[in-house]
Amino acid sequence: MSTAVKSRMSAGHKISQAEKNYLKQGLKQPGGKLPLFDKRGQEIPAALIQACLKKGYVERWFANPLKPDWLVCRLTEKGRQAL
Repeated sequence: MSTAVKSRMSAGHKISQAEKNYLKQGLKQPGGKLPLFDKRGQEIPAALIQACLKKGYVERWFANPLKPDWLVCRLTEKGRQAL
């Protein structure tokens, strides 16, 4: 693959600072589990998690039977490489 093609591909999936901050938290957890809440106890925005899912940085881990609307995710290898 040429450098120009690689450059265009990476430009389409540029990682934002908010995504970086979110994904970094998975580096410290067993299995790359990502938090549902930030350090202040606020819920991680669903739009942020959805953006990371769409880009392949995270994957759904399991469905929470008590809170089915929560997105319980873990870091993917692509997410680790993006960091």
